[in-house]
Amino acid sequence: MTPFQQQFSILKGVYGNAFTQDLPSGAVIIVLPDFPLPGGWSQNRTEIRFVAPVGFPLAKPDCFWADPNLRLNGGAMPQSSNLTPIPETTEPRLWFSWHTAQWNPNRDNLMTYLRVIEKRLQEIR
Repeated sequence: MTPFQQQFSILKGVYGNAFTQDLPSGAVIIVLPDFPLPGGWSQNRTEIRFVAPVGFPLAKPDCFWADPNLRLNGGAMPQSSNLTPIPETTEPRLWFSWHTAQWNPNRDNLMTYLRVIEKRLQEIR
């Protein structure tokens, strides 16, 4: 089992409906189809996607995507977001330009990055 497969197995234990999509480059999209959102968003749930890049876990995940129609309550676009497709795909999604400050491949994993996403979505802005 590869490090990615091991880490995805742990993530899937928490988010049972998670699945992956392979990209032509060898990167993998992690999909969480029914991700719960805190109050302050236009939806209660969204689909979250993020990319495990080629070279993961040495190469860290960067940015994430949500449903294209997700907005803040009141209709505003979230800070540091835009409608753009995931690299190597064509479907526009709501892209969050949100990055981890530090990444240690000996310590951090897919769940670490998922916690970064959760934290960002709790910061309603």
